[in-house]
Amino acid sequence: MTLLGRVKGLTADDIGNNLIRALRRDDQLRLCEKLEAWEAKAGDVLYEPGDIVNYAYFPCDRAMASFRVVLADGRTVETAMIGREGAIGGVVSEGRLPAYARAIVQCPGRFHRIASSDLAGLKRGSSSLNNLFARYADCLLAQIFQSTACNAAHSIEQRTARWILAAKDRTGDDHISLTQEQLAGLLGVGRTYVSRVIQRLKADSVIATRRGRVAITSATALGRLSCNCNHLVRLHFDEVLRGVYPSEDDRWTEPPAWARSRSV
Repeated sequence: MTLLGRVKGLTADDIGNNLIRALRRDDQLRLCEKLEAWEAKAGDVLYEPGDIVNYAYFPCDRAMASFRVVLADGRTVETAMIGREGAIGGVVSEGRLPAYARAIVQCPGRFHRIASSDLAGLKRGSSSLNNLFARYADCLLAQIFQSTACNAAHSIEQRTARWILAAKDRTGDDHISLTQEQLAGLLGVGRTYVSRVIQRLKADSVIATRRGRVAITSATALGRLSCNCNHLVRLHFDEVLRGVYPSEDDRWTEPPAWARSRSV
């Protein structure tokens, strides 16, 4: 990760994170004063299990991170992915608590972070900010519940289609940075199984692949192959935090000039 630092006059519209945009205007201003911009690469680890969570991170625009539970044999299984609709770490909890799962950058891009102590102070000073983040935590928990059920009940093909579509929702991009080995790890299955599914999807012209990239060629066909888990998570977001989960018309736009510069 490369620290870009704080930007004077930063607003919620500059950031490209729907959760921050959902805050009241006065809460947005107070939060933005405390944020630092970061540029992250795929594979950057935000924290490992047991690390003290000193910062909360807000993915912006195309950036996306995921929570992965690390098993005793070293394998990891994804439990949630977080893009522009959410945040990672310390949104609800108070103080510098240890992380339970690994938080890792899945899709590279810009993040904003705030010190956990600063965020705790903002929540104590604003019941509206605290309430919105608490409602987001409920949505994140619903996503984890649904992911657990999906892993137990649905086929690898359904889960693969669900994951790719969920990544598209969060990044606004039909081209996802992903290798077959990474996808196998995310789904908690062997690479051979994932390879067979990917080959079938390619043969049916649902997706195309290049080195480390998956391109959606038919979102409609991919949706028919997927389970309805993404839809259920979206419905819960819309009930609890309407407008925060990215809509089909919520397209990614070019970030402002300051975000592309390392001189801020």
